[in-house]
Amino acid sequence: RYKNPDNDPRGAWKSTDFTAKTYSKSGDYPITTPSGRIVNPPASRAWITNEENFKKLLADNRISFGANGDGVPRKKTFLSEVQQGTVSKTIWKRDDVGDNQDSKREIKSIFGGTNIFDTPKPTRLIERILQIATDKNSIVLDSFAGSGTTAHAVINLNAQDGGQRKFILVEMEDYAESITAERVRRIGGTFDYYEVGETIFKDDELNEQIPLEQLRAYVWESTTRTAYVKPAVDDCDELLGVYRDIAYYFNYDGKVTSALDYEFLSKIKTRASGYVIYAEICALSEEFMSRHSVEL
Repeated sequence: RYKNPDNDPRGAWKSTDFTAKTYSKSGDYPITTPSGRIVNPPASRAWITNEENFKKLLADNRISFGANGDGVPRKKTFLSEVQQGTVSKTIWKRDDVGDNQDSKREIKSIFGGTNIFDTPKPTRLIERILQIATDKNSIVLDSFAGSGTTAHAVINLNAQDGGQRKFILVEMEDYAESITAERVRRIGGTFDYYEVGETIFKDDELNEQIPLEQLRAYVWESTTRTAYVKPAVDDCDELLGVYRDIAYYFNYDGKVTSALDYEFLSKIKTRASGYVIYAEICALSEEFMSRHSVEL
């Protein structure tokens, strides 16, 4: 079924239907064939993508108009890009992936017979999704972790196929510790647990409720993308550290307006090829800062 009549460098391909079974306004537009003929999607149908994406496919030689350039547009599907394996069934039966009753019985058994979560998902259902959507080294993110079914499914699937999948769970409700994390603990999972702290900014201003050391860590890590370690060198308290021969200083205490001025520079002892100094106002000239490699 796959041939290469136009000697496409991507190899053998077959043409597939470029129309969708359901109508959409964005997919309803005229297409001009290379022969000059104008074609529209059939009644009650539409093209499978909008006009902008069609033009991109056309420019990438992924649209076929038949041997004489006068046929209805069809998409070129390349053999090299077709995933090998079995296409997943579109209907999953309860015998294969479980149901709500299974999931409730499962979480009760984990928590000593107590029904602590009203809407858990069947673990087998998530396992089936992961079998299709992941490989053995995937990282699986669940932004609404609920009772922790996703982590449970990852652990089960790793045990089945020897995989090294990892999971990231996010949960904002008050049961994140007592249910979500506790479930993973009880089934033998290992993980790190973090709580999101106060927001750094409020209305574009630094949040004064944030401890100063957390602000220092935030500034350092967001700038250098490395972990913050309080420097143990003989310098002023405002030093954050040195990264790639640039010295970073955080001149701010939340009490008085901080300035980058000659008085502050006199406190600096660290030698570096450049200096990045965080402060609220600057009293130095641009010429001076450029000459001494100082950046506000």
